[in-house]
Amino acid sequence: QLQFVESGGGLAQPGGSLRLSCAASGFTLDYYAIGWFRQAPGKEREGVSCINNSDGGTYYTDSVKGRFTISRDDADNTVYLQMNSLKPEDTGAYYCAAVLMDQTICGPLYDFWGQGTQVIVSS
Repeated sequence: QLQFVESGGGLAQPGGSLRLSCAASGFTLDYYAIGWFRQAPGKEREGVSCINNSDGGTYYTDSVKGRFTISRDDADNTVYLQMNSLKPEDTGAYYCAAVLMDQTICGPLYDFWGQGTQVIVSS
């Protein structure tokens, strides 16, 4: 059975940090571009950060540049999102997703999704 299992979400104070993990099972991530997307209450889903499968090229949406870092460990079949200097506007459901192609942008072609993990940034 193919699936992503996300973890690491929770409650953080503004300025704090969280590290999200996305572990794949049933398939290998080697040939997939991987992305983290989020959906805040009442807002559309947006691509937060994505990483390709060729040279590790990355994309970050402007609001998280310099604060978030995406990484992948293909040996462990896991993708991470390190989130530092968290802000209340980072609150939302975070999803990892995959697409069987080499791309860096968080585009509309991502077609395999995890169940999501909730991040709440509040004092």
